[in-house]
Amino acid sequence: MASWLPSKLTSAALLIIGVLFHVTYICSIFDIYFTSPLVHGMEQHRVEAPAPAKRLVLFVADGLRADKLYQFHPDPQTNELTTRAPFLRHIIEKEGSWGVSHTRVPTESRPGHVAIIAGFYEDVSAVTKGWQMNPVNFDSVFNQSEHTWSFGSPDILPMFAHGASDPDRIDTIMYPAEHEDFGTDAYDQICCQHVETHPVLPIYDLGDASELDTWVFEHFTELLEKSKTDAALHKKLHSDKIVFFLHLLGLDTNGHSHLPMSEFYLNNIQIVDEGIKKVTEQLSEFYNNDGKTSYVFTADHGMGNRGAHGDGHPDNTRTPIIAWGAGIQGPNKVNPQGHDEFSADWGLNGYSRNDVKQADIAPLMASLIGTHYPVNSVGELPLPYLDTSESFRAASTFANTLQILEQYHVKQELKRRTELLFKPFPGLTGDHSPEAVKAQVQALIDAGKYKEAEAECVIVRDLCLDGLRYLQTYDWLFLRSVISAGYLGWIAFSLNFILRTFVGGQDSRLGPLGGPRTRRPIANVASAQENQAVNILSVIMFAVFSIILTIKHSPALYYAYVAFPIFFWSRVILDRRELLSAISKTTQNYGWVKSIGSVLGYIVALEILVYSYFNRGILSVCFLFLALWPVFLPAAVQRNNTLLMASWSLSCLGTSIFTLLPVEMGEDKILILSGGLILTVSGFVSTAIVPGITTDLQQPGAAVTARNVMMFQTGLIALSTVIVNDTVRSLAAHEGLPLLNQTLSWVILFITGSIPFVYGARSSQHYLLRMVIIYLSFAPIFILLSTSYESIFYFCLSATLLSWLMLERKIYSASEMQPLSDTLHSEKRDLTGASSSGSSSIVNGATAMTVDYPIRGLSPMDARPAIFFLFFINVAFFGTGNVASLASFSLQSVFRLTTVFNPFFMGALLIVKILIPFFLVSSIFRVLGRSLELPPFSLFLLGLATTDVMTLNFFYLVRDDGSWLEIGTSISHFCISSLMVLFTILLFALSDLLVGRVLVPAVGEGQRKKRS
Repeated sequence: MASWLPSKLTSAALLIIGVLFHVTYICSIFDIYFTSPLVHGMEQHRVEAPAPAKRLVLFVADGLRADKLYQFHPDPQTNELTTRAPFLRHIIEKEGSWGVSHTRVPTESRPGHVAIIAGFYEDVSAVTKGWQMNPVNFDSVFNQSEHTWSFGSPDILPMFAHGASDPDRIDTIMYPAEHEDFGTDAYDQICCQHVETHPVLPIYDLGDASELDTWVFEHFTELLEKSKTDAALHKKLHSDKIVFFLHLLGLDTNGHSHLPMSEFYLNNIQIVDEGIKKVTEQLSEFYNNDGKTSYVFTADHGMGNRGAHGDGHPDNTRTPIIAWGAGIQGPNKVNPQGHDEFSADWGLNGYSRNDVKQADIAPLMASLIGTHYPVNSVGELPLPYLDTSESFRAASTFANTLQILEQYHVKQELKRRTELLFKPFPGLTGDHSPEAVKAQVQALIDAGKYKEAEAECVIVRDLCLDGLRYLQTYDWLFLRSVISAGYLGWIAFSLNFILRTFVGGQDSRLGPLGGPRTRRPIANVASAQENQAVNILSVIMFAVFSIILTIKHSPALYYAYVAFPIFFWSRVILDRRELLSAISKTTQNYGWVKSIGSVLGYIVALEILVYSYFNRGILSVCFLFLALWPVFLPAAVQRNNTLLMASWSLSCLGTSIFTLLPVEMGEDKILILSGGLILTVSGFVSTAIVPGITTDLQQPGAAVTARNVMMFQTGLIALSTVIVNDTVRSLAAHEGLPLLNQTLSWVILFITGSIPFVYGARSSQHYLLRMVIIYLSFAPIFILLSTSYESIFYFCLSATLLSWLMLERKIYSASEMQPLSDTLHSEKRDLTGASSSGSSSIVNGATAMTVDYPIRGLSPMDARPAIFFLFFINVAFFGTGNVASLASFSLQSVFRLTTVFNPFFMGALLIVKILIPFFLVSSIFRVLGRSLELPPFSLFLLGLATTDVMTLNFFYLVRDDGSWLEIGTSISHFCISSLMVLFTILLFALSDLLVGRVLVPAVGEGQRKKRS
């Protein structure tokens, strides 16, 4: 008999390592793709020639979408199409230049304002700092101005005053932060805080948040009036290089509260337009029409159709820009350019549309008033907006180029000091070296060749930006290689554990988390000499990498990036014999063709799931193929299972519809009621059938109790449908949320949510009864939080999952050549490893046998349920929305429970709604593992270990350029996939709580005893 050594790794240890690894590696995309662009120590540059303007007025309409400003909208009185911004449209047609300003993710207020005023795009990882106060100090147009007066929100204004070279240079006139109530009484005072940061804002009792903007315009007027009696203020206001900044928050608030299609939002546009007109007239009068004022109107971000922003959806990234006044080019009607399908219905095709990147606005403002360009700006001066002499245009472009070139020079020197073999950017060497560029352009300007100088500056500026990009990505090859080795190492490491634990030699005892304790044949264990050699080599490798990282002044997290792959691959090398032995055993039992085919099919399926992140429709195609699955099942399965196979096919076809529907749908009362009716009917049917199916397995009293509980749950479903119907009607009529409805909704939510944890959670129930109880428990919650077809999706997905479970049981029964047993098996929960021979007991009148797990090991055919699990997880992700897009879930769904705008509280309610389908999937999967007589955690582990094939795909698909939509979704996809391991563990824990004690009929009990 072979000697055995105890296993060194348990399931619990594997999970802990996996969580630490994935939490650490999720930071890698920010270290690779989104490191902070800021450097310090640059010289300042500006145009020495007199500037066209003495002062600048910057209007930022927080949360204003470009299309909503430029489009025509029905007049509420006459229903005729008209513009809501007649003054700004007059500016476009008669006085200034206009276009679309393209923002970057995250489309939030802080990064948007930083791009506009400082000219650079923030490190996306700064989201962890709340987007409020400065994570790092930066330069801005305000800091370079002689003086800046800013009006508006206390969430935006202080960050530009904080860290300024002269704190007295920037005045902030803000509404008091303690006024957060947007109720009717509060509007008499018009004092509030920004909704994104101070989250106590009533929604339907909100009223019109445009009063916030009125407050700003009124206090601007007060400033001008005050100067008439304040000589010092009057003198400051007549200085050169001054800036007025008006932050207009009303549109963002109304967009969140009433959606950007609402009359509140459109009326707010009109109020902003009237306020801007008044400010323009006041300044013209105040400065005696001296023609030395420049105006820039734009927005920090847009607003999604569902009243949210933050991601890269075009509705959030396309904002307006309109400029007029001193130094600004008038409308180009001779050769209008720049239009596309987006602006086709604006009625502005006769005027050139000049689009800019959001960071380009900062150098434009600096050029107009003649200040130094912000030293961290990467914005490119938008020449189509300038109406100045050729010499000034050339000088401005030269200063812009020098400022960006200065950043390249400083960054290059910093990188040169930390690299062993530094390679400079080839494009800025030789004739295009910084010194040569300065001399060439200056010579052209001195010779009066302004166009040539301007063209050369544009070329060099592009090279500088490419050079900055080169330096920013200098370490990409090294870091990408390390991260790839880490993910591949984790896949190999975890699969090695699965193969030797659930495929290799096993005993019958349970280990931690329900996994088996394995013992290792001495012949397959690495010798002490091998162990020592591999460990020494690992330490040497880590030491070498540590020296390199120290020279590069790398962050501490980089050492962890290196440590994980070294650890993983060293363990794989030490356990290689066990791995090869498990693979050999599998191929001997199932054949090379079947084994390799299962692996390749699994990988192809994972790649299809990757594609589904970009196109939800691929899930519908998968459902169509899955609907045909019963046709290819063995004849033994097809016999006597016609109804089950029909149920599977029909439910697949029904569920396939939802991933073809748009994720952004308005509130649809008919669909909500239809979903509630379907769920109510399904409740009555389940109550009538399920207890009857399990009559021979339940004591009479228990059967009656089950039927009563199910009837009660069905009643809650019906009541929820009635409540939602009345609430939708009341909110649509702007009558507010009825208190009775709100109270009943909360009572139903707590009662129905607690049923599966109170009834049957600690006692053994038949698995079918348990699954129906869980299904009916979550149905009222889904109805209460539905705005459209979500409840119908919940029914179809549940039917598909239950059909899948039953079909897999039939397939396994046929493969075992034994009928499903009437003996119910519960799971023995001895996590200490104590073994027993099994025992029988009477549970609810039926014979329930406690057996030791696992009964069998994993086989290649178990790849199918594992990939089905990942497929259904994806369906749960994208069935009613796009989890990768914040804008695809409507806040309207939570208005049935609260009318107070609290982002964290509302987000928690939305998360509950989103997670319900995952609870169903994980519960079904947990029962399926028991039905297939596998170790409790084996299928979960198989899915967990292989999801990083998807993660590695998304890692290389992360974008930091291209369209903003591509950038935002690529980040979301990677984070979702990378966190799947943690998510899977949480799902397993919850499913264990929900269905861990269910009774499952055994398969092929007698045949196994004969074989043993």
